[in-house]
Amino acid sequence: MDAPVNAEPATAPTSGLAATIAREIARRRTFAIISHPDAGKTTLTERILRAGGAIQMAGNVRAKGERRRTRSDWMGIERDRGISVVTSVMTFEYGGCIFNLLDTPGHEDFSEDTYRTLTAVDAAVMVIDAAKGIEDRTRKLFEICRLRDIPIVTFINKMDREAQDPFTLLDEISSALALDTAPATWPVGRAAQFVGTYDLRARSLHVSTPLEQSDPRMVQLAEDLELAEAALPVFDRDSFNAGHLTPVFFGSAMKEIGVTDLLDALVAFGPPPRDQATESRTVRADETGLTALVFKIQANMDPNHRDRMAFARICSGRLERGMRLKHVRIGKQFALHTPQFFFARDRQLAEEAFAGDVVGIPNHGTLRIGDTLTEGEDLRFTGVPHFAPEILRRVRLDDAMKAKKLRQALTELAEEGVVQLFRPQDGAPPIVGVVGTLQLDVLQARLSGEYGVAIGFESTPYNLARWVTGDRAKLETFAMANRSAMADDLDGDPVFLAGSAFMMRRTAEMNLDLSFHDIKQIGIETR
Repeated sequence: MDAPVNAEPATAPTSGLAATIAREIARRRTFAIISHPDAGKTTLTERILRAGGAIQMAGNVRAKGERRRTRSDWMGIERDRGISVVTSVMTFEYGGCIFNLLDTPGHEDFSEDTYRTLTAVDAAVMVIDAAKGIEDRTRKLFEICRLRDIPIVTFINKMDREAQDPFTLLDEISSALALDTAPATWPVGRAAQFVGTYDLRARSLHVSTPLEQSDPRMVQLAEDLELAEAALPVFDRDSFNAGHLTPVFFGSAMKEIGVTDLLDALVAFGPPPRDQATESRTVRADETGLTALVFKIQANMDPNHRDRMAFARICSGRLERGMRLKHVRIGKQFALHTPQFFFARDRQLAEEAFAGDVVGIPNHGTLRIGDTLTEGEDLRFTGVPHFAPEILRRVRLDDAMKAKKLRQALTELAEEGVVQLFRPQDGAPPIVGVVGTLQLDVLQARLSGEYGVAIGFESTPYNLARWVTGDRAKLETFAMANRSAMADDLDGDPVFLAGSAFMMRRTAEMNLDLSFHDIKQIGIETR
């Protein structure tokens, strides 16, 4: 195993702010956990937190009663349905490193939230069901990671149940994802006989029950190791950091087997904070000037106080409580009075933070997803998109007296990214856009539970939405001619609504001086 990287690099400065930053970022590990639904992602998250000493009793999304109260799934709808629908942020310390763990939604209806979250991490743990192998959602999430060159650590879960052969699983990962696999641990036993793992680099056995060398499980292990070491790649750190190779760990999150193997590996060779691209230059993690990217907004984490939290990834420098930063999008100063570290819904004041850390910034709608904070430089981080929704619905308000409250609630939840909000230019009721129907259920539940507003949904004659850009005069002429099919998004940018793909193509062909986009980069002017 490679030597731990939580020591100060030999080339780091020996004193001053630069030395402090170099030392602190070397021990940051910021990663997301991704998987297909039901692969055990949230259970693994809970076990990681417990192994790291962050919680006393891990929750379980399939348990009952109080045992089901997982810390990462804190929303009512998450606990009721046993799914993750928002990204949870949890900061804890383990092995001399500061971990920022982001538990992403597993359901594909919340893919946009997951995509934004992956802009804020340096690595990802990919959880695979040992019986099912690579599933559709796993494949899609991996491709997003590949686009961003995010190193992947693989955890093959549920080895305590009926599972595929380890060699078959490794071959499937390699062939389906075009990714080299280097086993870091190997399972000892299968299904009900699974008792632990063998660390291939440390040459150490981690089992819950002592085994004799004559035990069939030990005999099988010896045979497997001989074949694995002859036929499979060894771990190469450069290849891992480049996203070409994944170290593979076997285990059972439910039985807490293999979890510390995974954590110890993240301490040893997990990548520290990476450099981040902006429109004008690349920001190095070890720069002394502070820069931060807002990648998530969460409203009403504490419903009693109607709070509004912006989650920002520190990209460089040192954050200190009380400092004033430039809010680049609006060009004004922004004071950091109470930046906070999070542990799901719990929080504590962040007196200081460094590149790689994720902090919560209380605000009243000033910050939006994609915003950049700096100590004065005009920078805009890239890679935070909005995707055109696949389902469009009109919102039907049951109580007309709550129209003003509905407008406020829809705006806040759209800023958070729960849905996309389109306001028709002809004054018709608002239209919400989502990737999947589960998002509509979440919107309905949150409007009722957090704002006291009951709504329903009605169909629209539109099936597609596209952002429109071009010469301002020609854009205004187009909007006037198509007023009933035009809407403004949350930022006031024009959107054309079409009833079919054919109509969208025809409209684009008849307006070659305009451009129709299915992706909008957040924070970048589209007009």
